[in-house]
Amino acid sequence: MSQFDLTGHVAIITGSSRGIGKASAWELAEHGAKVVISSRKQDACDVVAAEINGKFGEGTAIAVAANISDKAGLQHLVDATRAAFGKVDILVCNAASNPYYGPQEGIADDQFRKILDNNIISNHWLISMVAPEMRDRQAGSIIIISSIGGIRGTPIIGAYAISKAADMQLARNLAHEFGPFNVRVNCIAPGLIRTDFARALWENEAAVKARNATTPLRRIGEPEEIAGAVVFLASQASAFMTGQTIVIDGGVTI
Repeated sequence: MSQFDLTGHVAIITGSSRGIGKASAWELAEHGAKVVISSRKQDACDVVAAEINGKFGEGTAIAVAANISDKAGLQHLVDATRAAFGKVDILVCNAASNPYYGPQEGIADDQFRKILDNNIISNHWLISMVAPEMRDRQAGSIIIISSIGGIRGTPIIGAYAISKAADMQLARNLAHEFGPFNVRVNCIAPGLIRTDFARALWENEAAVKARNATTPLRRIGEPEEIAGAVVFLASQASAFMTGQTIVIDGGVTI
């Protein structure tokens, strides 16, 4: 059996109606997992779940809308997953917010709080909801999609970068707490990826051309290029890895 085989495993992926989350859900299903598609809008989730079921068979995916800012909604997401599949083996905290681009001094208090609440507190909530059963089973993988913004300074997405650095520390803390129970917590830090979420950073062709000139691989990334790392962290292939951050950025940070 392949170390990457996820047959019999159940994964929740937030923000999975598009972008990195959607690509990750597809790749997890490709490797045998049952997947729960979640984002704010039920109809968008339904479309992705239907596509995955059409490819891998009915019952592979379900769609459960949830807003990451709503704690009760996240609990419903977890409860609906257990009702459908009986358990949660894999959690991918992918959904995030970034309502502000510009100098740190210009961000409004409500924008700063929204970023911190949605990118850190919501992950804490969701992890707290699934961790007890993982500890009881002594098996589980929690994956947080962070960003290279969390390991470098920025004059444009400062609050977002602060939240992503905090996600890395959240993973390190929880890796200590959950490690004795064989529950692993890791992060992925993507560079610039061609998603709707990051559109403001890549739709300017001149800016991307300048960025690519200093990127070793000379291009920005695609969502599918993050999804493979999600499968790695979800599977036995990474069984001895916890508390770490995998940087996938085309070489930008070197």
